[in-house]
Amino acid sequence: MPKEKPELSDAMRKKMSRKSPERNPISGTKFTIAISSAKGGVGKSTFATNLALALKKIGCKVGLLDADIYGPSIPKMFGIQDKPKSDGQKLEPIIKYDIQCMSIGFLADQQTPMIWRGPMVTSAIKTFTQKVNWKNLDFIIVDMPPGTGDTQLTFSQDIKMDGAIIVSTPQEVALLDVKRGIKMFDKLGVKILGLVDNMSFFTGDDGKKYKIFGEGGVKKTADEFNKDFLGEIPINPEVGSSGDKGEPIVVSNPEHEISKIYLNFANKVKSTYL
Repeated sequence: MPKEKPELSDAMRKKMSRKSPERNPISGTKFTIAISSAKGGVGKSTFATNLALALKKIGCKVGLLDADIYGPSIPKMFGIQDKPKSDGQKLEPIIKYDIQCMSIGFLADQQTPMIWRGPMVTSAIKTFTQKVNWKNLDFIIVDMPPGTGDTQLTFSQDIKMDGAIIVSTPQEVALLDVKRGIKMFDKLGVKILGLVDNMSFFTGDDGKKYKIFGEGGVKKTADEFNKDFLGEIPINPEVGSSGDKGEPIVVSNPEHEISKIYLNFANKVKSTYL
């Protein structure tokens, strides 16, 4: 019997996964949006937290799922030290800033390394998507880990992902990984809403813009892959200090120029789905 061509097998698997009854929305939610980059250190968690808060600010019911098992950031960035309650069947999300939140960081000490193999990570992700009592959400924002591994595949193949936003800084070393991430989402049939150029520049005391990570790389990548370019977010020390204090910029300074940028992103997401 002749072997199937790899491309035909991929296409068949992709078609079957779209029809599979197991690829369902997360219970209690309408739309699942992944925030990804495939590269660490580009501000993805900062983007995810502030986007969630901006969506809440414009009237959406929002959840925030920290899917970075090895390096959870949401407990720090939201200032959460509580443990989630459970009825023995499901975990209750922790509510902060009127956002329903869940993270592995709520279940383990923040300084405890998660030395887990792939199957354990997959099991944790399935717990967060199947055994958390998410309640009546318009959007669940998923802060994805770097890379293109087990977590991304679990979400893309088992969960109905309604869209992904790709966050990157403009330098080439970051964009190499971003391109792999774009190809992964495309292959798995996940719609990419667009790319965001984060930390694109900072404005000095002299009023000039300094583009220390290069210029135009994210937009060029978006054009190369025929994806939307959603815009730029400049570097500002207040963004980092706000996150470190557990009060993201959209909460701590809602009139800040960067808070307004996040509100613009939130309006784009809301208008796409609601």
